[in-house]
Amino acid sequence: MYATLTFDCIYGALQCYPPLPPRKKKGFFLLFQIGFGSFHLRLVQRSNPSSPRRPVAIGDLLLHLPSLKSLFSLPIHTTSESAQGFLKKPSIIFGIQESPPRTGRISAREGGSSRTLANRGFGVGELGEAGEMVRLPYTTALTTLFSYGLLFAFGQLRDFFRKLIDWFKAKNVKGYAPICLGLEDFYVRRLYLRIQDCFGRPIASAPDAWFDVVERYSNDSNKTLKRTSNTTRCLNLGSYNYLGFAAADEYCTPLVIESLKKYSPSTCSVRVDGGTTKLHTELEELVARFVGKPAAILFGMGYVTNSAIIPCLVGKGGLIISDSLNHNSIVNGARGSGATVRVFQHNSPAHLEEVLREQIAGGQPRTHRPWKKIIVIVEGIYSMEGELCKLPEIIAVCKKYKAYTYLDEAHSIGAVGQSGRGVCELLGVDPADVDIMMGTFTKSFGSCGGYIAASKEIIQHLKLSCPAHIYATSMSPPAVQQVISAIKVILGEDGSNRGAQKLARIRENSNFFRSELKKMGFEVLGDNDSPVMPIMLYNPAKIPAFSRECLRQKVAVVTVAFPATPLLLARARICISASHTREDLIKALDVISRVGDLVGIKYFPAEPPKIAEADHDKLE
Repeated sequence: MYATLTFDCIYGALQCYPPLPPRKKKGFFLLFQIGFGSFHLRLVQRSNPSSPRRPVAIGDLLLHLPSLKSLFSLPIHTTSESAQGFLKKPSIIFGIQESPPRTGRISAREGGSSRTLANRGFGVGELGEAGEMVRLPYTTALTTLFSYGLLFAFGQLRDFFRKLIDWFKAKNVKGYAPICLGLEDFYVRRLYLRIQDCFGRPIASAPDAWFDVVERYSNDSNKTLKRTSNTTRCLNLGSYNYLGFAAADEYCTPLVIESLKKYSPSTCSVRVDGGTTKLHTELEELVARFVGKPAAILFGMGYVTNSAIIPCLVGKGGLIISDSLNHNSIVNGARGSGATVRVFQHNSPAHLEEVLREQIAGGQPRTHRPWKKIIVIVEGIYSMEGELCKLPEIIAVCKKYKAYTYLDEAHSIGAVGQSGRGVCELLGVDPADVDIMMGTFTKSFGSCGGYIAASKEIIQHLKLSCPAHIYATSMSPPAVQQVISAIKVILGEDGSNRGAQKLARIRENSNFFRSELKKMGFEVLGDNDSPVMPIMLYNPAKIPAFSRECLRQKVAVVTVAFPATPLLLARARICISASHTREDLIKALDVISRVGDLVGIKYFPAEPPKIAEADHDKLE
């Protein structure tokens, strides 16, 4: 109360103080409001941390402040003459190299595909095909860093006083070092726990277009969450159920139930012993035929498919060149291989060629001998960006320098392409030009596990050397049957055209939703046809605010922040499904638009609604 009264008094004095010019008064007041108001928020005891109406972090204050951009002469993403002069040379702020300002939304690929992000504002990235790149605005970077700075400062202050209080109450066994220590432990305790109710929300139904979200509550400031018996029916925009096979299906479900009765839930064995059934062999042949490769091999987990396979393909003396935004499974697989790892700028064939030339010329470290083999690893659709890789250009570079191509199609197989065969089909690439094709069954097929498709020699090598194949229990037979049935529906081998309808619907839904979000003024990443749509949030306070408010209005979304994304690039990842109806999408757009206005994440001016022809005639 006293803090509030003090704040109000100083605010009134600032507003009435005549010597300050209006612009300086506004700037001084805004900085004071951020600092003092954030401290005041820290003093507020929150009785219900899961409520979207209550602040949950120091940075929440920024949600209610006027934008800092009003204090500067540069509007966000401006194209004014003065701004272009100011940004003529790239500027570096806290290690962030800003790209030139964007000049509007333009198509970077024929057919209307929108290239909205080249390197997410980090590093010296190549411009898109149309010469455009989205930059991180100065004001957004400053306010976001300021918010994190406050969170870290008060977290360290709390830790200091906690050490004084608990000086004689050591929780560790005498003589043992603490297991949880360091920056990661601090980040979890002081930042993540504040908003952990936004993650890992349990559900009580199949992840269809609508599902039941279990309600939770906390009695200890969000340190622990307890489930209740209540559920909320929500529109599902978080599950990557692209083709809608995760719910009950008229063709797939009866066959899965039949396989469960015949084979049981598990083989209780590895593939090289008694874990190979007729279904496993059938699926390997079907996957190879579906993606256009000679042979394929199955794995029980999509993550392991990358992390366990890469060390079997390249080792010491080899070179891995990986896209800077590749999935964590690829990163861990590359680290565990023992090979030298180099990174090229995200989706930049020009920089890939530069890295290849440099590494081939230099050879192996210290010895400078030629590399035993070189593998370039990219993704079909980048899961946190929703972008399609520039596969034709990357393959051309790899062929030029005799490097193998490894394509991760976890999010693209089944979701894009005229017949669901992924980015190769969508971008007109011959599957024979891709040496190793990886994919998962967890997205478009409504099951679990993953696969590698390649030449018969490579597949045979993996069967004899990969620990995930030799030592891990094989895929559950019902899960295998689910994938078989889903692929047959996609191919039309179930006797219907439902597969073609699903593919047309996911493409139509994705492009409609992306287009409408951009019209509303949101910063949306990714390309057309991609069912993954990240909406940029940036500020840490907007992460829980957006998630909780959407959930309160019965729309379930997924928010992503550091360390899954760079510190300044928090986002909400929207996943569209073929099971969504147009009414579902319109409801979601309405909710997201209202929440976007409330939270303040519409970074572009909204397009005015188009007047229907009938209304236009009336006006005339």
